[in-house]
Amino acid sequence: MITIKTLLADDHALIRAGLRDALTSLPGIEIVGEVGNGPDLVQALETLQPTLLVMDVNMPDFEPVAAVQQMRVQYPALKILVVSAYDDQSYVVGLLSAGVNGYHLKDQPLSDLHLAVRRILDGGRWISDPLVNRLVDQHSAPVESVPSITRRQRELLYLLTQGYNNQKIAWVMDLSIKTIENHLTALYRAIGVESRLEANNYANKHPEVLLVPESEKQGRPEIHGESLNVLVLDDNPRYRAQLAKLLGKTWPQASVHEANDCQEAVRLAEKVKPRLAFIDVVLKEEDGIQCARRIKSVSPTTLMVLISAYPDREFRRMGLNAGAVAFLDKKDIDAATVRQVVEDALAR
Repeated sequence: MITIKTLLADDHALIRAGLRDALTSLPGIEIVGEVGNGPDLVQALETLQPTLLVMDVNMPDFEPVAAVQQMRVQYPALKILVVSAYDDQSYVVGLLSAGVNGYHLKDQPLSDLHLAVRRILDGGRWISDPLVNRLVDQHSAPVESVPSITRRQRELLYLLTQGYNNQKIAWVMDLSIKTIENHLTALYRAIGVESRLEANNYANKHPEVLLVPESEKQGRPEIHGESLNVLVLDDNPRYRAQLAKLLGKTWPQASVHEANDCQEAVRLAEKVKPRLAFIDVVLKEEDGIQCARRIKSVSPTTLMVLISAYPDREFRRMGLNAGAVAFLDKKDIDAATVRQVVEDALAR
């Protein structure tokens, strides 16, 4: 069987984990590398020479259309599948025109992702069904032109999409609040909007103009000041205490709530509405995946991370299908992993 060397590119580790679990179930797929930004992607393509690239297009230091055009020159045989949350017509058309082999929406079923990979590896092209319908419906509509805006305005627009107020933007950009207000006025004028809401709507339609500021790329320090409720469900009190201690050490602002069984976990989740929950898959006479569903029913905004000392592939599949954002092997959980999980949770 021919091995398909596959490279994953997405700036969220949890999403890469989900893609990795989904794709390794396909015969012949070998994940040879993972990257989270533009420069690392360039280096990985040169070093690893993959057959298939599965990538998001909204990464730090990455201009997707120009990058794809360059890939087509340097690696003409490379198969490129975009897996993105963005469904704007002009964005999709631009990337397809630049040379990607497929465009898949992140909210589509796992089975569709498998079909997408098979289709492009067989020499075809792939577009998610909702995009096909939209492109057909809007085929005769003119494509909106994107005005030229400065680097600082692109960074400012990105920070607006993160929900930052003027004070927080001023802190991140190391400018005065008055200067930020002036920049906002100029940005609104440049993109033809009159409010934050309209600016966010514009960014959703034109994600290619967003630019992550340098200060945001270096550990997102401003997030570290946020408080965080975390639920830990594990029937092993020793491991539960170790994980709670690791969370507290890695993220001092975290309030960790421990539960020994599902009933206690559901009660705590209903009371504190945790942002993040670590749930052991195998509990005494209980199913951790079913318990995750119960927790989600009383606290819909909680992000579920399933953990297990038995990293069975079927457990992973069932857990991710149940809505978990990640499935972690207990032996792999360390300070770096916990920090990445928490940062991804706060960034959602």
